[in-house]
Amino acid sequence: MGASAFSSPESRFEAYGASPAPAKRDLSKSGENPPRGRIILIDTAENRLYVRRGQRVLLDALCATGSGHRLIVGDREWTFDTPRGEFKIEYVTEFPVWRKPDWAFVEVGEPLPARDGDRMEYGVLGSFALGIGDGYYIHGTLYTRLLGQNVTHGCIRLSEPDLNKLVDLAPLGTPVFIF
Repeated sequence: MGASAFSSPESRFEAYGASPAPAKRDLSKSGENPPRGRIILIDTAENRLYVRRGQRVLLDALCATGSGHRLIVGDREWTFDTPRGEFKIEYVTEFPVWRKPDWAFVEVGEPLPARDGDRMEYGVLGSFALGIGDGYYIHGTLYTRLLGQNVTHGCIRLSEPDLNKLVDLAPLGTPVFIF
């Protein structure tokens, strides 16, 4: 769901049965079922990540999300969006190593490396990476000054303190709703 489909930040949360502020409606009387257990909500328009349990906010974190930038070189094209929809925490990697994809070299005008080992970047993803599928992660960043902005190549970036809280709050299988 894109941000334009909603009239306010609150209505974006309500689409998933929650609101960033205390509930404005009683879901038990409306016939709707609120999400059970913990969920992660990522608002790409406001660049906020929330961990919720029912109506209770367990974590409210500033994040960075996809820039929407398109990179076209010859017959190759990449669009750097954070995917929208429902996902889940599939796995957690401690001290992740980034295997730089082709676009990371193309973007800065460098040739593609001949050896796979030359693609590996250590220490740039923070202390954890939470995989949500299709190569997308919630991970740390070296560039905390860019949190709150749409600047990533699609992943969701958090500060190290917020990333550590997220890992403590969100076990494997935790639903992730990105809008």
